[in-house]
Parts: sequence; structure tokens; C-alpha cells
Amino acid sequence: MSTSIYIQDQQLIVIPRGFDKIWSLKQKLTFPLAHVLGATIDRGIWKDKKGVRNPGLGLPNKLAGTFVQQGERTFWNAVTKETPIVIQLKNEAFVRLVLSLPQTQARQVVDEINAQITNS
Repeated sequence: MSTSIYIQDQQLIVIPRGFDKIWSLKQKLTFPLAHVLGATIDRGIWKDKKGVRNPGLGLPNKLAGTFVQQGERTFWNAVTKETPIVIQLKNEAFVRLVLSLPQTQARQVVDEINAQITNS
């Protein structure tokens, strides 16, 4: 797993792990739950256009960092062998986060995020 994702004190916290901190140039990302629109599992996201990498790592099976397309910034920290989750944001520098987790953990994280934003 290349990312830790959790909710604490009405904040969504995303922490790249290991070398992903270096490749993505991010130690930690924090977003108020009020700015989280929702989370989904999206296995087809790898086929979408990513935009221009600025900055970050772009390999065929691994993306880490910021990608800009049509003025929208997306933060990626994902590998193709894991399940991709997409978290939509509002009023933030990023419009979405694309993160990958093992399949069993991905569903749990998506459900927890969606439950928390519904209850807040």
C-alpha cells in the first residue's frame, strides 16, 4: 500500500508512504470533510487522460504527484496492481485525488468517507 487515508477531527488526511513522499513531493495532504464531495472506486480511471505531470512521477504502472488537465489539478498516488479510488473535492487546489489501495481496504475506505460526509 502506497498511501494511508484516514479521517480525524473532521479532516480527510492522506499520507503518501515510503518513496511516494519523494515522488509526489507531498508529505501529507489534509482536507476539511466539508470540502469532500464523495469517494468511488473507479477501475477505468487508468484509461482516462491524465494531463501534464507537474511535478511528480509518471510510469506506465505508477503515478505519483500532480497532474494538470484543462486547468484542473488532480493528485495521483496510484499503482495499477491495486484498486483505484477517486475522491472528489471542492474549494481546494485539487479537484480530485486518485489513490490506490488493496481491494479489501479500498471498499472500506470509500464507504467510510461517504458515511462521514453524509453525517457531517
